[in-house]
Amino acid sequence: MKLLLIDGHYYVYRSFFAIQNLSNSRGEPTNAIFGFTKTLRRMLKDLRPELGAVVWDEGLPQRRVELQPAYKETRKEMPQPMIPQLDFIQKLAPLLGFRNISLPNTEADDLMGCYALAACKRGVDVVLATNDKDLFQLVGPCVKVYTTAKADLASPKDAFALLGEPEVTAKWDVSPKLIGDVLALSGDPVDNIPGVGLGRKTAAALVREFGGLEALLAKIDKVKNQRTREKLTNARDQILQNRKMVELDCDLELPARIDDLRIKPDYPALIAALEKCEFKSLLQEVREEAARSQAASQAELRL
Repeated sequence: MKLLLIDGHYYVYRSFFAIQNLSNSRGEPTNAIFGFTKTLRRMLKDLRPELGAVVWDEGLPQRRVELQPAYKETRKEMPQPMIPQLDFIQKLAPLLGFRNISLPNTEADDLMGCYALAACKRGVDVVLATNDKDLFQLVGPCVKVYTTAKADLASPKDAFALLGEPEVTAKWDVSPKLIGDVLALSGDPVDNIPGVGLGRKTAAALVREFGGLEALLAKIDKVKNQRTREKLTNARDQILQNRKMVELDCDLELPARIDDLRIKPDYPALIAALEKCEFKSLLQEVREEAARSQAASQAELRL
C-alpha cells in the first residue's frame, strides 16, 4: 500500500505562478485550478497510490507563535485572483479522489508528519509531495519526497524523482534526522526564523563534524574558527529556540482514519466542475478515463 500526502497550499501557489493568463469565457481566472488538477493527475500516473490526501494549512500553531511572535510575518498576502481559485480547488480535490485534511491552528507539515508516522507503523509506504524543508526530516525507509524539480532529477529524461535517504543526504549534506539541527543554525527566511550568521553549508559541516546540534553546543570551545565560536556562543538561546520551531508536531490526533483515504475519483462531478473552467483537452482526458473506468467496473461485475 502507498499513501500520497500532498502539500495543498504549496501546489496551489506553484500552479498559480507557473501558469499565466488563463481564464474561462466569463473572465474568471483558472490558471491555478488548471495547474493543480494537472499536477495531481500526474502524481496519480507517476506513483499509482492506493491512498491519498491533500493537506492544508489552517492557521499557525500557538506553540510556534509564542516562541517567535514574528513567525511567518514576512509572508505576502495571497494574490486576489488566487482566492476564489483556492476555494474551488478545495472543493475539487475530493472529486479527483483525494480527502481534504486540515485542523484549526495547525500547519500542513505537522499533519503530514502525523500521517506519515502512523502509516509507517502500519507498514504503508508514504510519499510526501512537498517542497517544505521541515518535512525532509521525515525521510526514511518508508518515507520519500516526490519532486519534479530539474535539480533533483537523476537524468533530464526523468519526469519525476522520489528522494529517499541517500538523495536527501546528498541534497542537505547531512542525514534527514539532522536537518532540523542544520535549520536551527542557518534559520529559515521563508518562515522568518532568524539565523545566527551561518550559511546552510557551514551549518551542515558543523553538525556533521560534531554529530548533532546537542554535541556541538556542548563543545563550542572545540570549534576551530574563532568567529564561528563567537556566533554560536552569543546565539545559543536563539539556536535552541529555532530547534523547537522546526521540530514537527507529530502527536496530533488524526482528523481522518488512514483507511478512509482510499483514492476514488467522482468522475461525473469532476467533469461537471471542469466544464465550468472550460478546459478542453483536460476535459477530454478525464472523459476518456471515466469511460475506461466505467467499462472496467462493468467487466468486474460480469465476472
